[in-house]
Amino acid sequence: MAASIFPDYPPPLTPEQSLYLLSNLKDWSILNGLAVRPSSTFIPGDIDPSGSLAVTAPVTLFPSLFPRACFDEATAIQTAYNELYAAIATDETWLGEIVQEIAEVDEFIARLWGVHLAVKKEGYAQDLDLGLFRSDYMVHRDPSKSTAATEIKQVEFNTIASSFGGLASKVSSLHKYGFLLHIIKLSNSLRHLLRIHAYPPTQADPITLNSLPENSSIQSLSAGLAAAHKAYGASTSRQSHSLCILFIVQSPENNIFDQHALSNELWTTHNIPTFRLAYHSILQHTSMAPESPSRPLIYSPPNLSDAYEVTTCYLRAGYSPSDYPDDAAWEARLHLERSAAIKCPSILTHLAGSKKIQQILATPSSPHLERFLSRAETINDVKTMVSRVRSTFAAIYPLDSSPAGKHAAVLATSSTRSAGYVLKPQREGGGNNIYGTKIPAFLKSLGEDELKWKGHILMELIEPPSLRNSIFRNGEVKSGEVIGELGVYGVCLWRRGKEKDRAEVMENFEAGHLLRTKGRESEEGGVAAGFGSVDSVCLIDV
Repeated sequence: MAASIFPDYPPPLTPEQSLYLLSNLKDWSILNGLAVRPSSTFIPGDIDPSGSLAVTAPVTLFPSLFPRACFDEATAIQTAYNELYAAIATDETWLGEIVQEIAEVDEFIARLWGVHLAVKKEGYAQDLDLGLFRSDYMVHRDPSKSTAATEIKQVEFNTIASSFGGLASKVSSLHKYGFLLHIIKLSNSLRHLLRIHAYPPTQADPITLNSLPENSSIQSLSAGLAAAHKAYGASTSRQSHSLCILFIVQSPENNIFDQHALSNELWTTHNIPTFRLAYHSILQHTSMAPESPSRPLIYSPPNLSDAYEVTTCYLRAGYSPSDYPDDAAWEARLHLERSAAIKCPSILTHLAGSKKIQQILATPSSPHLERFLSRAETINDVKTMVSRVRSTFAAIYPLDSSPAGKHAAVLATSSTRSAGYVLKPQREGGGNNIYGTKIPAFLKSLGEDELKWKGHILMELIEPPSLRNSIFRNGEVKSGEVIGELGVYGVCLWRRGKEKDRAEVMENFEAGHLLRTKGRESEEGGVAAGFGSVDSVCLIDV
């Protein structure tokens, strides 16, 4: 970890201050839906067999300091990233060549590609795609240079089930609940917060109102779903059903309140009926009339007599091999992909998020980044934007027989040099990465099978500056050095254009942000995967 560039932060609390802060944090969180279902390791299932309990989401006690210039750049280039991945998902020929190479070593990728080929053979019923994306970054500062500037480096780009948009804006509000007490005079509707005094008055010293940016992730992500719902048009079923949006979810789902924040916004602000359907129940509760050439997807809620036509399927499941325990699960994914519902994401957009795509884009001599961004109608200066996007790439290597792959093998098998790298497979979900000096032993376990090696990429570890905070998780507060990962959400709605490899972008906007913070000793940062916490940024000039 690089040396700290931040002021001494946060301040120590007396036991009385800590107790008062924590009490208000817990109460505010439950009151406002900053919550999760408890994990079985915290509250065993025999104590809560009906799954009725909710607890405060893992959260930091203070907003974490974050370089303002890095935050501004990450949010400014999100629309370019949206267009980049829309273009990749639309160029089936280019994407297919890469995916088929991965499919040789990854059965999960191979079966996803097989679903696409089956639908392509029949003919796609929907030419609209929706992406609710999230580009994840860490602040990097070269530890070998004492005067090095901070910059953002991309960890990964998420094209499916980009979670925590519902909780992200709530944790921003939580931290303002404490900090705004000593920064501004609040409006009449919020003036009662002045009585709380949950933070020490000295804590306001390094903070201005502009240090706590607005976070519209709930409103913006929901607006993206609503835009797809509107673009779908009128019902095409013979019975002319009412229209709805369908969330495809895992069951059980600990992160349910994050998802409810979006569905509630769709109901209350956009007046769009929104339902949840467990992935394993897709075939039981949805259907397509065999005589209908347009293939509308009909959802029959088990508690209602009326059926709905689905305009948009928002997948918060289906990103991991564990979601496909049998052939019926794959049949369900094919069923959705065949339908006329707009998928968020489609199979091709899902595949565009493979780590191999990130590695190819990050190759210094790669022409693909400029080729794809040159197709974007909203980018005026393509050369400059290519440079800005490329500057966010960390060094990423394949593990194949290419010169770069052979170099990566030397790094990855070294007991010392591997310490600066992370090994990643081609899938989402967290908990699958191999870090540092554990890499050589893992690769040795794969044997000499080149295909298994090719199923991974080697990425240089990002060096974030030292930072401290306190995390409340599972009833306990732990304080110490932490690492933050900034996720910037983006919404992109596009149509596969008249030229088959080009996207006609209809909606494209940045959609809020998320900060996930983990203890320095934790290698993984996924909150839902059992690591880290949700956090918010406190912007600072460094």
